[in-house]
Amino acid sequence: MIRSSILLITLLSALSTSCTETLTNQPVNYKQQLSQQLVLGVLWYQRSAEMVASYEQAYNYAKLLIDAKLDTISSKENLAVVLDIDETVLDNSPFEVELINSKDQYNSQNWKAWVDQGRAKALPGALNFINYAISRNVEVFYISNRRVNTLGPTISNLEAYGFPNADSTHVLLREETSDKTARRQVVSEDYNIILFVGDNLTDYSQIYADRGADMGKELVAANRGELLANFVMLPNPMYGEWEAAIYSNDFSISDSLKVEMRRSQMVP
Repeated sequence: MIRSSILLITLLSALSTSCTETLTNQPVNYKQQLSQQLVLGVLWYQRSAEMVASYEQAYNYAKLLIDAKLDTISSKENLAVVLDIDETVLDNSPFEVELINSKDQYNSQNWKAWVDQGRAKALPGALNFINYAISRNVEVFYISNRRVNTLGPTISNLEAYGFPNADSTHVLLREETSDKTARRQVVSEDYNIILFVGDNLTDYSQIYADRGADMGKELVAANRGELLANFVMLPNPMYGEWEAAIYSNDFSISDSLKVEMRRSQMVP
């Protein structure tokens, strides 16, 4: 059913593109359209008081979860919390601004160039929460899908804002796969992970990677209790696996098809 929908949208997109080019004698710049659609999400993330309140509230909830776990866990030895990095503890929205201004999209080259600069700022509530976790004898690990060739700049960026445990033992980056399961298992060998924090559901479990036609909502509903007890979800309207679900988890499709599929998913 999903593939049939993609085929229909592809045909409509091709027809629309042909008609548009005939009327204007100019090809439609779909890459530019995609980058410009980032504007409102980036503005919310950078300028809204609601964003700050959301992050502060989420991290305060994370503190409450740690307290609740410590009150109920019999063994308080070797406890840990695992956090994502991007849009969890560090703010990369200026990178999105660069994409908008250059009418470009994310790729591994422009992303690495940004990360190498090491100028992503700390997000609201993040450092306060991490320091609180450590004060309660809960170790902190960062598991990120930044590639391992950016480990040095990533550690330097975390250090610049005073984040504890900014070292190669506690910062686990992507080597081959974006699936974080193996890296979570590495931490679990020596620690009891009592909490996860991130801006994507796969920062908690890989079962949320392939979301299907309902975009993963039924899976969230089925695991509601587990998620509320073990995972703190941070808002990110700029990018994420929710976008991949729009494209049936296939980012390789054309820019024109991405534009059409984004429009097709809106609910009137």
